[in-house]
Amino acid sequence: MAVLKVKFTKTKRDKLAQILWILNWVSVVSGIILFSLGLFLKIEIKKRNEVMAKGDINSVPNMLISVGVIACIINFLGGKICYDCSDANKFSRWKLVMLPYIVCTFCFTFCILVGAVMCYTMRNELEESLYLGLRDAIKFYKDTDIPGRCFLKKTVDMLQIGFQCCGNNGFRDWFAIQWVSARYLNMASKEVLDRLKSNVDGKFLVDGVPFSCCNPSSPRPCIQYQLTNNSAHYNYDFLTEELNIWVKGCREALLDYYTAIMRSVGITALFIWLFELSVLIGVRYLQTAMKNVLLLGDLEGESDGWLLENSFVEAAKYNINIIKNLGKANQISTVSGMNDPNIDVQNTNCGKTNVTTKSVPAAS
Repeated sequence: MAVLKVKFTKTKRDKLAQILWILNWVSVVSGIILFSLGLFLKIEIKKRNEVMAKGDINSVPNMLISVGVIACIINFLGGKICYDCSDANKFSRWKLVMLPYIVCTFCFTFCILVGAVMCYTMRNELEESLYLGLRDAIKFYKDTDIPGRCFLKKTVDMLQIGFQCCGNNGFRDWFAIQWVSARYLNMASKEVLDRLKSNVDGKFLVDGVPFSCCNPSSPRPCIQYQLTNNSAHYNYDFLTEELNIWVKGCREALLDYYTAIMRSVGITALFIWLFELSVLIGVRYLQTAMKNVLLLGDLEGESDGWLLENSFVEAAKYNINIIKNLGKANQISTVSGMNDPNIDVQNTNCGKTNVTTKSVPAAS
């Protein structure tokens, strides 16, 4: 029994073909949108590439770009097919192509769904990439005279100013590293030497942060150094005072930024998937309706269209039986009543028949 069978007149078939032709062109536009979203996400990730560790974070934009290009090609072809389906004579040239086209389009729509889901599952990989990348960027913040690292100071400063953040997890990250280059330390100063000697690794550590951590909205002049020393500043309590530097870590700020982008991209991709799936269902109805009208031989008459020729259970059982009996074409099937082209090949009747024989006279 066919699944979701619908009866089509010639007028309904023609209208369905025209509507699908228009929808396929709309789908081409949706493919361009997917391509644009993937390209936008890829550019946004590339902008912060210096503070991200290498990983698979580009898999989502690459997936969207690829799916967008394929969508344009497939839907352009689909528009041509649907346009020709309004004429039964033109449909005959696409008759053998439509079923493989529907299968390929179904796989393609599944890829759109995968891309939409990946937008929501990418957060953990992105968070790890940001954590490792920001950790290294802050670590090499002071290396302004080393090739390959000299740009990191500007990158981190612009990042903290633009995203109103400080450090990796927070401003305290700057307390654990030496972020002032040795070339700017006065080695003749007793205070500098004492700090270097007090550290096991010989690093110059201070409870201070770079200028880019300062919050310009604060009414008080920015306190960058001795943040934990109450006596160093007038009317200042480290535990109760609302600091005039950014408290939020840059990892969290960037993660929120990219999560918002990917959530919007994911929702858009999901709607496009639903739209493509609805178009695919329409093409399937058109394909079966046109195939049946050719089988009936009455091009002006009614014909049935469906999603599946048999029920889901019957189709599943049939395909499972074929898979089980692959390679058993020469064996007798034990499955009762199964009609599989790969097994139980019916032979013509080879039994004895009453054939009149004539004796051949012997040569004299």
